[in-house]
Amino acid sequence: MASSFYGPVPIIFRGCEKQAVTLSHHGCRLGTRLPGWIMKIERCVWHEDDGWQESVDPLKNCASANLVLAFAAPHLLKDPAHLAHIKSRFPKAIIAGCSTAGEISGLRVLDDSFTASAIAFDTSTVAMADAVINVSTESFSVGRKLAQQLPQNGLVHTLVFSDGLRVNGTQLAAGIAGGLPTGVAVTGGLSGDGDRFRETLVISDGQVKTGRVTLVGLYGPNLRIGYGSMGGWDSFGPERRITKSHDNILYELDGCSALDLYKEYLGDYAAKLPASGLLFPLTVRHNQSEETLVRTILAVDESTRSLTFAGDVPEGAFARLMRANFDRLVDGATGAAQKSRNKLCLKTQFALLVSCVGRKLVLGPRIEEEVEAVADVLGTNCMGGFYSYGEISPAAPNASCQLHNQTMTITTLTEV
Repeated sequence: MASSFYGPVPIIFRGCEKQAVTLSHHGCRLGTRLPGWIMKIERCVWHEDDGWQESVDPLKNCASANLVLAFAAPHLLKDPAHLAHIKSRFPKAIIAGCSTAGEISGLRVLDDSFTASAIAFDTSTVAMADAVINVSTESFSVGRKLAQQLPQNGLVHTLVFSDGLRVNGTQLAAGIAGGLPTGVAVTGGLSGDGDRFRETLVISDGQVKTGRVTLVGLYGPNLRIGYGSMGGWDSFGPERRITKSHDNILYELDGCSALDLYKEYLGDYAAKLPASGLLFPLTVRHNQSEETLVRTILAVDESTRSLTFAGDVPEGAFARLMRANFDRLVDGATGAAQKSRNKLCLKTQFALLVSCVGRKLVLGPRIEEEVEAVADVLGTNCMGGFYSYGEISPAAPNASCQLHNQTMTITTLTEV
C-alpha cells in the first residue's frame, strides 16, 4: 500500500477527570458516577460577523471535555488561530472533524464558519487513530487497519471523518466495519470543499491534514448510540445496466459512454460538471435486489468519458438518474431522526448531523427546515455537524455500514 501509517497508528485517549474511584482501561481513567454529573455539551461558533459565540448553557467545567467535534470552511481550518482557540478552551479533549460544504450548529446552517461541539462524558472515554490515504484504491486497507488499531474492549461506536476526494467511501466503510467487533457500527462522513471539489481537510487530534482518515472510538457501558439515514430524491429516465465500471469509476451504461449519457440528460447543467452532478445523483440497484444506494459524482474524466463517484458502482448493477423533490428531502430528514430515536429509546443528549451538499444546494435558503425537522423529532437543538461529500452509516439499526450520498445521516449520543 502506498500510504504510510507512521509507525504504529498513534492511539490517543481521553477519559474523565472527575471521579471518586478510578479504574485502568487502555491507559484511560474511568470515573464512577457522581451525583448530578451528566454528559455536558458546549457549542462554540466563530463567524466573521460575530467572532466567537458560545452556547447559552456552557460546560460547568470546560477543561473536563474529552471530545470536540469541529467543522469549518476549508480556508478557516487553514488559519491556526481558530484551532488554537479551541485547544486552549478544551485542553484535555481529542479534537476531530473536517472541512465542509456548510456547518450545522443547533438549528443554524452556516457558511464560512468554524463550529465546535465540546462533549464532557461522564464515565465514557474516547480514543482516536488516523492514517494517510493517497488514492482511492487504498480505502479498504486503510479502513481495516484503522479499525484494528482501536482497542476493542469496551468499544461501543466509532465516528469517521475522511478525506472527501481521494477516497472510495464504499470500500472505506467496508474496511472499517470488517475490523470492528460484532455490534459496533461506524458513522460519519467525507469532508467537503463547498461545490469546488479542489481540496478537503481532516482534523486529527487538533492538527489539520490533507489526505487523511480519522477514526474516533467511543467506549463505556453507559453510552447509548442511535443512528439513521434517509434521502428523499425521485428517480427519472430509464433504468440502465452498468456494463463497464471499476470500483467507483463508471465507464458505460447499456454499452454507451456514461459521461455522454449524463451530459445528454443534464443539458445546460452539463457544462458545470462535476458540481452540477450534485443535483442529479445516480441510484444504484444490485441485480435481483430492491435495495438501492445513491451515488454522487466527484470527478469527470473527458479522456476516458468516465465519471468517478464517491462510492462503488458495480458492473452488472442497474442505475437511474435522480432529481430533487423538496418536500421529500425534508421528510427524509424526519425519517432519519425517527430511525435514530427509535433505536435509542431515550432522550437524545447530542446529535451529530451529516447531510449531503447536494441537499443544501437544492433546499437553498430553506435549508434550515431539514435541521428543524430533526430537532422536532429528537426534542433537542443540541446538535452539530456538517454538509459532506458522502455519509457513512447503517441505513437502519442492525443494517450493514455503507456509504450514502444525498442523505441526512444522524448519530445520537446519550449517557445513562
